Amino acid sequence: MNEIVFLVEDDPDGGYTAVALTESIFTQADDIEVLREMVVDAVHCHFPNEENRPRRILIK
Repeated sequence: MNEIVFLVEDDPDGGYTAVALTESIFTQADDIEVLREMVVDAVHCHFPNEENRPRRILIK
């Protein structure tokens, strides 16, 4: 897998959520900058083997 795409939405309770379109990965944060960090961390946790990890993370 070369890339993974996350859809970002406003959370009704405040902050933002990000959901991967092709994997079972979900994260949330209070602001966009922290959300980006959380997405990268979630991808690293979901793909512990660096060889299998997507090289590109798109946040839309």
